[in-house]
Amino acid sequence: MTTQLQLLLLLLLLLYGVILPVVLYGCETWSLTLQEERKLRVFENMVLRRIFGPRRDEVMGEWRRLHNEELNDLYSSPNIVRVIKLRRM
Repeated sequence: MTTQLQLLLLLLLLLYGVILPVVLYGCETWSLTLQEERKLRVFENMVLRRIFGPRRDEVMGEWRRLHNEELNDLYSSPNIVRVIKLRRM
């Protein structure tokens, strides 16, 4: 296993084991507004962009940030708002 893959797995374990439980503590009782849902999605995408890093554009040859659709493809788990809504039931 390459070092880069090991680092990616370690960061994803950190996300699942530390970051998400802290952020989602007590979410069963939250009443979220659309603005709060948007802020949670922005936070989640920010963390995922830090984990997965930039990608090199094949056409231009420049480094760029990942788009939301690319993040969703790389990170197969449901988004944070969906997790909150599932925990409420």
